[in-house]
Amino acid sequence: MITSDNILSAQERIAPFIRRTPVLSAMQMRDGSGLEGRVTLKLELLQAAGSFKARGAMNRLKTLPPERLGHGLVTASGGNHGLAIARTAHVAGVAAKIFLPSNVAPDKVAKLKGWNASIELVGSVWDEANEAALAFSAETGATYVHPFSDPIVVAGQGTLGLEILDDMPDVDTILVAIGGGGLIAGLSTAVKARRPHVRVIGIEPVGSPTLRACLDAKRLVTLDTVSTRVPTMACRRTDEAILQTVIRHVDDIVLVTDDEMQAAARWLWFEFGIAADLSGAASIAALRAEKVPRSANDHVCALICGAGTDGMA
Repeated sequence: MITSDNILSAQERIAPFIRRTPVLSAMQMRDGSGLEGRVTLKLELLQAAGSFKARGAMNRLKTLPPERLGHGLVTASGGNHGLAIARTAHVAGVAAKIFLPSNVAPDKVAKLKGWNASIELVGSVWDEANEAALAFSAETGATYVHPFSDPIVVAGQGTLGLEILDDMPDVDTILVAIGGGGLIAGLSTAVKARRPHVRVIGIEPVGSPTLRACLDAKRLVTLDTVSTRVPTMACRRTDEAILQTVIRHVDDIVLVTDDEMQAAARWLWFEFGIAADLSGAASIAALRAEKVPRSANDHVCALICGAGTDGMA
C-alpha cells in the first residue's frame, strides 16, 4: 500500500509533465436539480490526454530505468489509461501498444491513433484485453503498465487529491468515479492524511459494482458478470491492496446506472459545454440522482475525471 510520502514524491516528480487542472463553481444553470448548495467541479478532463490517468502513467515512466523502455510500453484499457500510456510513450519517444475491449468509445480509438499508438481490440471487457496485454509483454519484452494494480501508478493518481485540497481548502466531500479503484485509492490516501474529516465517496456503475461487492462480502471478490456499457468503469476484479486502502479511507460507495451517467454527460455539455465521458459524468450522475447524502452547507467536489463525446449525443 502507498503512503502520503509516496504521493508527495510523485507530485514533485511529475509536476513538469502534467497540467494543473482548473475548478468551476456549479452555478447559473438552467436545471440545477441535485446540485443545490455549494458544488465545485474539478475539471480533470482537461488533463493531458484527457484524464487523470496521465498522472499515474507519468509517475510510472519517471521511475523506470531507461533500459526498460527499449521495447516500448503496453497496457490494457477501457480507453483513458490507454490514452495516458500512449501520450507517455510519445513523451519518452518509444512505441505504445494498447489492448482494448470491443466496446471502447470510437472517439478514444481516434485519439489513440492520433498519439500513434498501436491498438488491438480483444474481448468484451477490460479483463480479457488485459490477458492479451500481459501475453504481448511476455512475448516482446514491452514494459507492461497496469492501470490500477501498481503502487507507483496509484501514487501518481493520488496527486489529484493533493491538488483538490489546495484548490478547495474548505471542501467537505469529494466524489470519485471508480473503475479498478486506483484513483480512489490514491486520492483517498492523500486526502485522509491531510484532512481526515473530508468524506471520500466512490461511484460505480450498477453493472460493474467491483468494490461495492467486495465491501458487502468483506473480502476480495470477482464479479460473475459485467453489464455496464461504460468501458472505463468496467472491471470484474480489483486487487487486495486497493481493497484494503478503500476499506481504510473511503467513506462510502454508491451505484449509478448507465442511463444516469449518460444523462449527466448530456447535462454537462448543455449547461457548461463540458465534453465528459460517462465516467467523467459519474459524480454529477450521483448528485442529480440524489445518491449522495449531504447537508445544505456541505461543499462538494464533483470530480470530472475524463473527456469524451458522450454528452453530445
